[in-house]
Amino acid sequence: MKLSIERGKLLRSLGHVQSVVEKRNTIPILSNVQIEVQNGSLALTATDLDLTIVDTTEANISESGATTVPAHTLFDIVRKLPDGAEVELSLEADQRLALTAGRAKFALACLPKEDFPVMSTGDLPHRFDIASDQLKRLIDKTRFAISTEETRYYLNGIYLHVSENGDSTLRAVATDGHRLARMEIPLPDGAKGMPGVIVPRKTVNELRKLIDEFDGDVSVALSETKIQFSFDGAVLTSKLIDGTFPDYSRVIPLGNDKILEVDCHMFAEAVDRVSTISSDRTRSVKLNLEADKLVLTVNSPENGTAREEVAAQYAAEAMEIGFNARYLLDILGQVEGDTMHAKLADPSSPTVIQDSADPAALYVLMPMRV
Repeated sequence: MKLSIERGKLLRSLGHVQSVVEKRNTIPILSNVQIEVQNGSLALTATDLDLTIVDTTEANISESGATTVPAHTLFDIVRKLPDGAEVELSLEADQRLALTAGRAKFALACLPKEDFPVMSTGDLPHRFDIASDQLKRLIDKTRFAISTEETRYYLNGIYLHVSENGDSTLRAVATDGHRLARMEIPLPDGAKGMPGVIVPRKTVNELRKLIDEFDGDVSVALSETKIQFSFDGAVLTSKLIDGTFPDYSRVIPLGNDKILEVDCHMFAEAVDRVSTISSDRTRSVKLNLEADKLVLTVNSPENGTAREEVAAQYAAEAMEIGFNARYLLDILGQVEGDTMHAKLADPSSPTVIQDSADPAALYVLMPMRV
């Protein structure tokens, strides 16, 4: 195996795959990235057994072949090489990978390609294309609400499914039991009939990084156990979470009749300011709603008190309700319009928050006792 490639191209390809590799591995081969050279291209593969990424890029190939080397070590070496450097890689007779760039030379220990695990995709009967900007929106509007509680593993991802109210939208939903985020887009051609699937948190995060600078269509293929995303020389294949996502429609209240409208930017800044006083454990902020007025207060036995008044449109009866400030700020950070619409019922019932600029996004936030 022998090739040469410009440092920037190699770094970009390594950047796509190396973050899949866990820092600590009990299986040595899983710390490695597979390097495969054939047909004028360089294919890099990384896996953690649940998720596999293959990134293919053009290179000047002198001799075909394959091996595996420590992923993070190779990435760090290439990252520290000067811009524009020409990197030469060759597999030596002693089964070490020689890396040369200018006057810098490295020899990396390899493990045989035959030991590298291959994830079988099986049959992926459901296939459709989705614009990368729409996929980014589905992820960005929901992933902050993914649960990190491992006991309820079925909440550790984004639930991707066709709307129950018909076949017109593709919905992404995430919840941790304290807040819920739902985003929908027009149903892509070919997605009708797909099963509802739970895409794991790590897969969601890796996919979002991969498509960050990509503008185009992403090809999606899935079954009830696996999902695959293909675009721009990269292929990400992941196992799905084997579980049943709860009936989230039951926690979205329909009868909330108290309407609050407030400037989102001003409200977010006020929440951020007063929450400085709150204790790290609860991060609670109390909202006092009165006629066209919103008063935020925080009382902390350790730190003191904070109060700020924000102009708002509110015509219902006066009410006090408390929220976790961090959860509230996470939602406000996704509101693109100038105005946040909140629909409330009482201090102990879930609140619905909507974006004036994006009716396709919906958030539900559970209140706190304060």
